[in-house]
Amino acid sequence: MTGDSKDRLGSKLHDVEAAREDQWARQRDTDLLERIRERMSHTACPHCKQFLVAKTEAGVPMHVCPAGHGAWLDAAALKALLKEHK
Repeated sequence: MTGDSKDRLGSKLHDVEAAREDQWARQRDTDLLERIRERMSHTACPHCKQFLVAKTEAGVPMHVCPAGHGAWLDAAALKALLKEHK
Protein backbone atom coordinates (compact mmCIF):
# COMPACT_ATOMS: atom_id res chain seq x y z
CA MET A 1 0.00 0.00 0.00
CA THR A 2 1.41 3.36 -0.91
CA GLY A 3 1.54 6.34 1.41
CA ASP A 4 -1.26 8.08 -0.52
CA SER A 5 -3.54 5.02 -0.23
CA LYS A 6 -2.91 4.83 3.52
CA ASP A 7 -3.69 8.52 3.89
CA ARG A 8 -6.99 8.17 2.00
CA LEU A 9 -7.94 5.03 3.94
CA GLY A 10 -7.12 6.75 7.23
CA SER A 11 -9.16 9.76 6.15
CA LYS A 12 -12.16 7.56 5.27
CA LEU A 13 -11.92 5.72 8.58
CA HIS A 14 -11.80 9.06 10.39
CA ASP A 15 -14.89 10.24 8.45
CA VAL A 16 -16.79 7.05 9.34
CA GLU A 17 -15.91 7.42 13.02
CA ALA A 18 -16.97 11.08 13.02
CA ALA A 19 -20.29 10.15 11.39
CA ARG A 20 -20.88 7.48 14.05
CA GLU A 21 -20.14 9.98 16.81
CA ASP A 22 -22.54 12.49 15.23
CA GLN A 23 -25.24 9.83 14.97
CA TRP A 24 -24.73 8.83 18.61
CA ALA A 25 -24.89 12.47 19.75
CA ARG A 26 -28.04 13.10 17.69
CA GLN A 27 -29.73 10.03 19.20
CA ARG A 28 -28.69 11.05 22.71
CA ASP A 29 -30.09 14.57 22.16
CA THR A 30 -33.35 13.09 20.87
CA ASP A 31 -33.62 10.82 23.92
CA LEU A 32 -32.89 13.69 26.33
CA LEU A 33 -35.46 15.95 24.68
CA GLU A 34 -38.07 13.20 24.88
CA ARG A 35 -37.37 12.77 28.60
CA ILE A 36 -37.68 16.53 29.12
CA ARG A 37 -40.98 16.62 27.22
CA GLU A 38 -42.28 13.69 29.25
CA ARG A 39 -41.25 15.42 32.47
CA MET A 40 -42.94 18.64 31.33
CA SER A 41 -46.23 16.78 30.90
CA HIS A 42 -46.08 16.05 34.64
CA THR A 43 -45.03 19.56 35.59
CA ALA A 44 -47.41 21.80 37.45
CA CYS A 45 -48.10 25.48 36.87
CA PRO A 46 -46.11 27.49 39.40
CA HIS A 47 -49.14 29.75 40.00
CA CYS A 48 -52.11 27.38 40.43
CA LYS A 49 -50.34 23.97 40.68
CA GLN A 50 -52.51 22.39 37.96
CA PHE A 51 -50.69 20.01 35.61
CA LEU A 52 -49.60 21.57 32.32
CA VAL A 53 -51.33 20.34 29.17
CA ALA A 54 -49.51 19.59 25.92
CA LYS A 55 -50.83 21.74 23.07
CA THR A 56 -49.79 22.69 19.55
CA GLU A 57 -50.51 26.25 18.48
CA ALA A 58 -49.65 27.39 14.93
CA GLY A 59 -47.60 24.22 14.53
CA VAL A 60 -45.55 24.99 17.66
CA PRO A 61 -45.62 22.40 20.47
CA MET A 62 -45.91 23.81 23.99
CA HIS A 63 -47.24 23.10 27.47
CA VAL A 64 -49.94 25.39 28.79
CA CYS A 65 -51.63 25.99 32.10
CA PRO A 66 -55.29 24.91 31.80
CA ALA A 67 -56.28 27.95 33.90
CA GLY A 68 -54.49 30.31 31.48
CA HIS A 69 -51.55 31.31 33.67
CA GLY A 70 -48.95 30.82 30.98
CA ALA A 71 -47.27 28.62 28.39
CA TRP A 72 -43.88 26.93 28.43
CA LEU A 73 -41.89 25.95 25.36
CA ASP A 74 -38.42 24.75 24.56
CA ALA A 75 -35.90 26.89 22.68
CA ALA A 76 -36.63 25.35 19.28
CA ALA A 77 -40.36 25.92 19.67
CA LEU A 78 -39.79 29.52 20.76
CA LYS A 79 -37.58 30.18 17.72
CA ALA A 80 -40.23 28.66 15.42
CA LEU A 81 -42.93 30.79 17.02
CA LEU A 82 -40.89 33.98 16.72
CA LYS A 83 -40.02 33.20 13.11
CA GLU A 84 -43.70 32.64 12.28
CA HIS A 85 -44.78 35.97 13.79
CA LYS A 86 -42.13 38.25 12.23
